[in-house]
Amino acid sequence: MTNPGLTQSGLLSARRRAITWHFIINNKLFVLGATLFFTILFAAIFAPAIVPYDPSAINFPDKLVGPSLAHLMGTDDLGRDIFSRVVYGARTSLIVGCTVLALAMLVGVPIGLAAGYFGGKIDQVLMRVTDIFLAFPPMLLPIAITAALGASLMNAMIALAISWFPWYARIMRSSVMSVRNNLFISAAQTMGISNLKIMFRHALPNSWTPSLVQGSMDFGYTILAAASLSFIGIGAKPPAIEWGLMVALSRSKFLDYWWTAAFPGLAIFVTVLAVNLVGDGLRDILDPKRGGGE
Repeated sequence: MTNPGLTQSGLLSARRRAITWHFIINNKLFVLGATLFFTILFAAIFAPAIVPYDPSAINFPDKLVGPSLAHLMGTDDLGRDIFSRVVYGARTSLIVGCTVLALAMLVGVPIGLAAGYFGGKIDQVLMRVTDIFLAFPPMLLPIAITAALGASLMNAMIALAISWFPWYARIMRSSVMSVRNNLFISAAQTMGISNLKIMFRHALPNSWTPSLVQGSMDFGYTILAAASLSFIGIGAKPPAIEWGLMVALSRSKFLDYWWTAAFPGLAIFVTVLAVNLVGDGLRDILDPKRGGGE
């Protein structure tokens, strides 16, 4: 005999999937963003098979050659093919985005989880600590930390993660506070389950969606922030291949040889745009109030 509860649950799940798929298909901006993002991801993964030249190979006879069939995006002042360097730079930018967000969430989510679940003095202490980091202007803290640690891409990622984690702590705290008084949490506490297990097995799975959506929105901004640090000379250093560094190295030649900075800058613009469009779509899908989750 069929279990009515299971049948109803299956129908609700199928309906939810159908609504989500319908939303994805009809959201043209989300489809555009996803297409651009997966194209960039594909290029980053298969860069060795895509690029026509070694991105680090110096060829002085071909230096500062404009866009042509031989060099689709021209060459820089060392004769290196800019198209090859832009494709390889996608690897660096995607790694930066993933690393910064992973570190920020690794620190911020547990802090917000503990603050929201326990409340009281623990909440006050943890939130005041995050307020200290939030008191700094968005780019001032990463600049100061990177300058103190030393100019490098890794230090820039650490600095960005330190400046980003308070946002995830606050988002997670708010989400956990909205579910900590639900019956399933009270039932788990009554059964004598430890607070640690309740936090990670019950509170966290029911509170992670806002942090995921925020992460999808922040991914592009972390790439842009890392490029900004490289541009001012405290991020990636040669021989690293990074879009912000490519723009920085070309700024003195930009007026005469526009392609040396335009194409790396365009790559940053397209990547940030793609990730933001995907983030907007995910927010609409995962937020029931916007019609995508129910």
